[in-house]
Amino acid sequence: MKLDRAHAKALDAADPLREWRARFELPRGEDGAPLVYLCGHSLGAQPRLAQRYVAECMEDWRTLAVEGHFTGPRPWVAYHERAAPALGRLVGADPQEVVAMNTLTVNLHLMLASFYRPSGSRRALLIERGAFPSDRHAAESQVLFHGGNPARDLIELAPRDGAALLRTEDIVASIEREGARIATILLPGVQYLTGQRLDLAAITRAGHAQGCVVGFDLAHSIGNVEVPLHDSGADFAVWCHYKYVNSGPGAVGGAFVHARHASSRQMPRFAGWWGHDKATRFLMGPEFNAIEGAEGWQLSNPPILAMAPLMASLEHFDEVGMTRLRRKSVALTGYLEALVQELLGGQVSIVTPADPEARGAALSLRVHVNRDRAWAVFEGLRKRGIVPDWREPDVIRAAPVPFYNSFDDVWCFAEALRAELAA
Repeated sequence: MKLDRAHAKALDAADPLREWRARFELPRGEDGAPLVYLCGHSLGAQPRLAQRYVAECMEDWRTLAVEGHFTGPRPWVAYHERAAPALGRLVGADPQEVVAMNTLTVNLHLMLASFYRPSGSRRALLIERGAFPSDRHAAESQVLFHGGNPARDLIELAPRDGAALLRTEDIVASIEREGARIATILLPGVQYLTGQRLDLAAITRAGHAQGCVVGFDLAHSIGNVEVPLHDSGADFAVWCHYKYVNSGPGAVGGAFVHARHASSRQMPRFAGWWGHDKATRFLMGPEFNAIEGAEGWQLSNPPILAMAPLMASLEHFDEVGMTRLRRKSVALTGYLEALVQELLGGQVSIVTPADPEARGAALSLRVHVNRDRAWAVFEGLRKRGIVPDWREPDVIRAAPVPFYNSFDDVWCFAEALRAELAA
């Protein structure tokens, strides 16, 4: 592979999605120069269309006030419903199976209120040992809330000794071994630190064979990889929209409930009036009658100003399609992998799986120096106008996002990292 910058620019010239970069606002440094932004796995760049949609909501609020719920270009009462078809396409689900609401960990607690129901000898909640802290906090608190003991009832999967990645066969073996006491399984679609993509269908099959409920956190999956959520058979899933879905800091999250649970109106849940049947919601009666499908887990009416950027972003995903985005993503990340191996071999190792089907856009790079030196390298990248992110004690994560990152961005990152390690 050619390693010069001219080759990177040639790849960009041949990229059929190159024009999409101009539809996003990318950050600039203090001198006004554009930064190389490779942190979309943490916070996606702003779609320019989002500014227009937020401004539209502000104008409707100004001119229509309460009538904006029922009139205007996008009436607020049904605002979240407009997101469902595109959201379903992004996670491989039917529109009735998905809903945009709340934030990720709030949605996780709402799903666990229904899908973690420990009883008898089946009381355990299975997670990964390296789970994102918020997921672990939620899981542990749910065990405690149900009167359990986390030391006994929180099962944590870990990679084999000396390994960074989980193996599907080990996950399945653990489920088979502990299945009789597992009530619920909660695992990521893409692991946040290593970037490893898990096999949703294989995990779900193994869990269901043991009588377990199976759910996933798709925070690093949605908008990053194609997700066949309905076909996987998973019972539930949750995610955020502020990473690859580019919907803004703390954006409204999402949830999935499989269609087989759609009519389970008597399923235990925490209820709120926006999850009540739409035909009778405004009669203000005391009895709760859940909407069929994922909408029935809503609590309150949606925050319209926070929903507007999501609506803009979903339009972009619908226009391009995940198949084309994923094709470019595989090429971008593959190019980054090749540059790291050629330019930085021996100084940096790639934690993320080598198989493109077993990862998303992000690569996690372990720097083979002590912690302070590794941090200095990271800080040096930022001074050079490169924006990846850092995970203790020695991992730099970089995610070339196909909507707005270029092959030249990838080349600049690899060259800057090489220069910093040589300094």
